[in-house]
Amino acid sequence: MKRVLIQGGRVLDPQSGRDEVCDVLVEGGKIAAVDREIAAEGCEVIDAGGCWVTPGLIDLHTHLREPGQEYKEDIASGGRSAVAGGFTTVACMANTHPVNDDPSVTDYILDRALHDSPARVFPIAAATQGLKGELMTEMHALVAAGAVAFSDDGKTIMDAGVMRRVLDYAHGVGRPVIVHAEDCTLVGEGVVNEGLVSTRLGLPGNPATAEVIQVARDLHLAELTGCHLHVAHVSTAGAVDLIRAARDRGIFVTAEVTPHHLALTDEATLNFDTNAKMAPPLRSAEDRDACRRGLADGTLDAVATDHAPHAVQEKDVEFTKAPPGIIGFETAIPVVLDLVREGILSPLELIRRMTINPARILHLEYGTLTPGVPADITLIDPEKSWVYDPAKGYSKSRNSPWTGKPMQGRVVSVLVGGEPVYDVERGILTP
Repeated sequence: MKRVLIQGGRVLDPQSGRDEVCDVLVEGGKIAAVDREIAAEGCEVIDAGGCWVTPGLIDLHTHLREPGQEYKEDIASGGRSAVAGGFTTVACMANTHPVNDDPSVTDYILDRALHDSPARVFPIAAATQGLKGELMTEMHALVAAGAVAFSDDGKTIMDAGVMRRVLDYAHGVGRPVIVHAEDCTLVGEGVVNEGLVSTRLGLPGNPATAEVIQVARDLHLAELTGCHLHVAHVSTAGAVDLIRAARDRGIFVTAEVTPHHLALTDEATLNFDTNAKMAPPLRSAEDRDACRRGLADGTLDAVATDHAPHAVQEKDVEFTKAPPGIIGFETAIPVVLDLVREGILSPLELIRRMTINPARILHLEYGTLTPGVPADITLIDPEKSWVYDPAKGYSKSRNSPWTGKPMQGRVVSVLVGGEPVYDVERGILTP
């Protein structure tokens, strides 16, 4: 039976509260022990000196584009990019072609992931057929096929009656509903945050109120139904305030924020860079800072990349015509490590929001270094300096606002089920 000893790293395990230099022993693909100075006899040793040793990171909001848009990304390339960013588990959204609104599509994604991806992949099924916001999907059948949540991400379910039924039925099958919260009638043709920047650019604005109003509606419906509501990619101070107040009232709500909404503001769009075009858009500095505070105080539970690959020719057009979204797996860690360097989060609390918290939201057994669980482990060098070049990464797409930017902090090694799948020097270690 294969034994691997990860030796001398700073072990960060939010489940147990452990933050200390010690060893992690892996045996038979599972965590066998976490302790100081474990004997190395008979083990393959990985020197983790100077590194953080964390549970494998979990990303609960990604777009892998397969089936149907494999020219942007597929499950194989997305899985490789994920582990290169430290993510051992990812959940993929339903806006594929065809839409993941049928168990056969869920089955296909799981089969492709089993054969092609070094990362674990869990499908999020559509909440409504064809993402049209009209007729619910067959939730029981989709859960039986392996769906871990429901979402029309990229689309808003504008009909409150439909949304109530979606929440009712999702509650019945014990799965969260993940919402893309924007009032479409307020967004209109908006492509950047409404305000000074949109005025300077002469581009139609997307007001923060569009998110705030939709979050308020969905929180009331979650309170009515008792369903677990998860708010995706929160971008506004108003939404953070509403979610915080809803929790105080006992509403079952969780929420996520992306690295780009934590790091960037709408000023990143001032040069008309389509790689800074997001949905929801990058907001004001006040909104960004409110999201940081919300993450620090636990109002926002998780960091999720919203990894959204697009081909070069799709982004290399005028701003209003370019699709929104960026790739995010391989830059997530260096970007969010700024929160640690600035004293906003401790290392342990940052890792909590990227491991055990998303695992709990999706009811997954991962995200911890507890003995007996699968040995999904990420090693991070928080001081390693490098320059990001998406052409040297593993995604098929290149759409990133961090292209050519200096980074500090990098994932250096990843194990999934006790097997090494990525090393920063040797690259991907599995087919």
